[in-house]
Amino acid sequence: MSFHRHGLVIGKFYPPHAGHHALIRAAAAGCEQVTVLAMAAKQESVPLDSRVRWLRETHAGERNVTVVGIPCDAPMDLGDPSVWAAQVALMRAALEHHRRGAVDALYSSEPYGDELARRLDAEHVCVDLARQGVPISAGRIRADLAAHWDLLAPATRAGLAARVVLLGSESTGTTTVSQRLVERYRARGGVWARTGWVAEYGRAYTATRLEAARAQARAAGQPEPRLEDLVWDASDFDQIAHAQTSLEQQAAREGSPLLVCDTDAFATHVWERRYLEGRARPPQAWARELPPRDVYLLTSHEGVPFVQDGLRDGEHIRAQMTGWFIEALTAAGHSWVLLTGTVDQRVQLAERCCEIALANRARFTEPLG
Repeated sequence: MSFHRHGLVIGKFYPPHAGHHALIRAAAAGCEQVTVLAMAAKQESVPLDSRVRWLRETHAGERNVTVVGIPCDAPMDLGDPSVWAAQVALMRAALEHHRRGAVDALYSSEPYGDELARRLDAEHVCVDLARQGVPISAGRIRADLAAHWDLLAPATRAGLAARVVLLGSESTGTTTVSQRLVERYRARGGVWARTGWVAEYGRAYTATRLEAARAQARAAGQPEPRLEDLVWDASDFDQIAHAQTSLEQQAAREGSPLLVCDTDAFATHVWERRYLEGRARPPQAWARELPPRDVYLLTSHEGVPFVQDGLRDGEHIRAQMTGWFIEALTAAGHSWVLLTGTVDQRVQLAERCCEIALANRARFTEPLG
């Protein structure tokens, strides 16, 4: 195979999958530089910027690959010369806009590759036209997302996973309900055995701070501080929020189509209000980093006894905090469901909410044809 100066890979990438990535890597190996052009229609339910972002993350290691995108609402009737002209005009405009220059090779796995290469004055490099190397298509993935989950790159899995977040005031069962929920999905086996659970980072952070303060007191010959003696400031909550989101993002890349989180950065902001006694700031950088949520599940304090585990000090404020969570979720426009009743009843309702979230995530609109 000859070495080319500038190769082009085009596609809808709806969504990007292992076959796409193999094609891009083949182009990267055969070209000095490669442009990957994602073309998405408005009627398609995965936004163009998401596809571009996932492709960029997946191919960050190929330094000669540049991923760009352009909206494309032209039809795909390739028997019509005017459609060809419209499609190629978009491709050329995208290349010019991003200063990518002329291409001398088109890499594709499509029957239309010869004709498109001719119209681009480029050589067609056909890669795995029979789809034997990676026997998959975006259409098959859209038809059954869970069955083909492992043919998606980690960045795409993180973008398509349904994210369900448990939150609530102290000792209201967020950890118990979230863990039982995860156990139900993992018991299904297959890809579901990897269903992720993200623990509450703030709890570990608090335990570390408390132990450090007690060690310092012991070294100074002073009485060891109690939990309520810890002094909090805004930087504590910034650190917790960033770490919580980082843990969540990593789990989403590694897990199943469902990710269950025992709190998140949004909840951290409510806890900041509690510990800074109303001095909480407006949402900070964590709000920009917060991934899309499918639903929040709020555990009610009613009917749940308070259990002291050595790291809790908010029995007197549980009802008020439940109100704060309701206020914050509603003001932010998040979808949320209140969990009440016994633990089993809460878990059952939580599972029903997860099924709705999964169905929504697996529902793709038809691509523009």
